[in-house]
Amino acid sequence: MKKFLLSFIILSSSSFLLSSCGKGESKEIVRISHNQSATHPTNIGLIAFEKYIEENLGDKYDVQIFPNELLGSQVNTVELTQTGAINFTVASNAILESFDDIYQVFNLPYLFTSKEHYHTVMDDSSIIDPIFKSTAKSGFEAVAWLDAGTRNFYTVKKPIESPKDLEGLKIRVQQSASNIRMMELFGGSATPMGFGEVYTALQQSVIDGAENNELALTSNKHGEVCKYYSYNMHQMVPDIVIGNLKFLEGLSSNERDIFNQGFQIISKVQREAWGSSVEKAIEQAKEMNVTFIYPDVLAFQEKVLPLHNEVLAGTPKLKPIYDSIQKVGKNLIVEESK
Repeated sequence: MKKFLLSFIILSSSSFLLSSCGKGESKEIVRISHNQSATHPTNIGLIAFEKYIEENLGDKYDVQIFPNELLGSQVNTVELTQTGAINFTVASNAILESFDDIYQVFNLPYLFTSKEHYHTVMDDSSIIDPIFKSTAKSGFEAVAWLDAGTRNFYTVKKPIESPKDLEGLKIRVQQSASNIRMMELFGGSATPMGFGEVYTALQQSVIDGAENNELALTSNKHGEVCKYYSYNMHQMVPDIVIGNLKFLEGLSSNERDIFNQGFQIISKVQREAWGSSVEKAIEQAKEMNVTFIYPDVLAFQEKVLPLHNEVLAGTPKLKPIYDSIQKVGKNLIVEESK
């Protein structure tokens, strides 16, 4: 809470200083917040965006990036983006689900059959655009997606080699109803909390483990506490860059074209950095004495596939999107078999 209040003070002070400058002397500050480190692929992608915008619109806009939750947790910064106190933030799919349940579709475990399936769907504007624009009523919309790899379980003391190993364990999950239900089906005890709280919770045995990609072990130092990482690959969930709608709609046609190109650059650069960052994280995690485990994925799939029918029955508007995603997967399989 103190960090959040401090963020408001910083933002308010910056806005005052900007507005007090003489006409023609000031630039509009474009603030972007995220919860990753300065070396994370997300920050690398955003730096490329900053460079592109300032090369093309530097006489008007000063892009400033705030990593490491400097402006608050994701929940806080989504609220700040709604109000326009900041312009953009990187939000988890789980948080966006609370604004429009259309985002539930990405939280379905084993929705995608491969990385190629995942990327092909996320780059398909006919599938993604309606999802990205669904939160306009809340004052923001999504402008880019970021690769967050596969989500897997990692634990402090007990290796996860089958769903049975999750029984009795408290596992941190993202704050969404579908993720909590997924954990119940796996047999574990879901413990929702903000990402910034996870390290301390692991260290103090508030939780027994978490689920995330490999970079959480190194960039966020979870590998200092958790010594087992299990590739059950239950989700491929994008992180989403969202923008304040009033700011976006206030851009001129030319400016919006440049910003749209910048959003594409974020995704491209971030994804290029992702693969090498994962490889590096695995090597660093091994040096931290993390053991990597490769269980039978099918055993995990069988436990949670019923969630697909539960979610689709509870939210019928997801069915066309879900069917389109499955169609893409089937088409890819056909292409591969030729």
